[in-house]
Amino acid sequence: MGLPRGPLFWRLLLLGAVSSGILLTLLSAAGRPHWGLRAGARYTTASQAFTRPKAADSGTRKGRPCRYPLAQAVQQDPHFRALFNFSQPVLLAAGLFSQELWDSLSQRRAPYGWQGFPRQDIASTLSLLNSSDSAQLLGSREPRRDCIRCAVVGNGGILNGSRQGPNIDAHDYVFRLNGAVIKGFEKDVGTKTSFYGFTVNTMKNSLIAYRTAGFTAVPRGQDLRYIFIPSDLRDYVMLRSAILGVRVPSGIDKGDRPQTYFGPEASASKFKLLHPAFISYLTERFLKSKRIISKFKDLYMPSTGALMLLTALHACDQVSAYGFITSNFWKFSDHYFDRVKQPLVFYANHDLSLEAALWWDLHKAGILQLYQHRA
Repeated sequence: MGLPRGPLFWRLLLLGAVSSGILLTLLSAAGRPHWGLRAGARYTTASQAFTRPKAADSGTRKGRPCRYPLAQAVQQDPHFRALFNFSQPVLLAAGLFSQELWDSLSQRRAPYGWQGFPRQDIASTLSLLNSSDSAQLLGSREPRRDCIRCAVVGNGGILNGSRQGPNIDAHDYVFRLNGAVIKGFEKDVGTKTSFYGFTVNTMKNSLIAYRTAGFTAVPRGQDLRYIFIPSDLRDYVMLRSAILGVRVPSGIDKGDRPQTYFGPEASASKFKLLHPAFISYLTERFLKSKRIISKFKDLYMPSTGALMLLTALHACDQVSAYGFITSNFWKFSDHYFDRVKQPLVFYANHDLSLEAALWWDLHKAGILQLYQHRA
């Protein structure tokens, strides 16, 4: 939900947004939000409880066929069939780096490219992501007997008191992001973490903003993998230092010790890097906000939660979303770990209304299972 960024960033953003009218204030609880759903989609209120997979699916585990894979639902929906491209590379690794890729991405600003970045910083980082693990999230999307079920856990207040922890942990893989507080909320959000997604900026600011709520360290675990979202040069520099086990040599994080965040035994196999072209593909096809053509276009990008959820939808056979924005968002606090109810505010750097419309459309199409709750 609301993601922390640096204090200076927010002061500048708020000042510019308020003076120009760009800041989107919290929608009134007295009125229903209009998500701007795609043509032909039938809108109903999200008051139903989360619909679990049919009985034949709820027991699906590795080694059993997937009766209702999301790829099948995509093919049955004309709108989403035209949007999804499962052959699009999700991750960037050494084997994909070429002069052609450099020429293309160096013309685009981050997170969609490398405009203004030194080539050596990009090349030296990617050279360390040189194993087959670096290029694949869960493995090949070729037909298989296994049914891979993934849960993506956002930090929305809708999860407070939800008691969805066991359902979340029952998935094969669990994605978490930013201020993923677990201690004290195990019954609501579970304990399992397979992937932790972040930008260096959101990770660091989450550790500051949510420390009192219990987020004092990023998740760790032998089988846990970290997904870097390359929103700035600092993400590439931090990733390289993390793999090498050395202090960050330059930039805003100069002198920082990545082991503090990821542990002393974090080798290259622990890290994944979202492909800038994949982020561009997701933005152009799924979340092409009108803000892209506004004077604040350089601020806009899909939220961390949106990127993790869409990543899962391109890698897993079935995906469930917990803690994401629904039509009755105003009934819940910004985060499930808030001690006092905090309203969700829509800022110019993300288009949460557009994201909410997408989640609802995907849910209605049977491509995504969206947890919903009547407050």
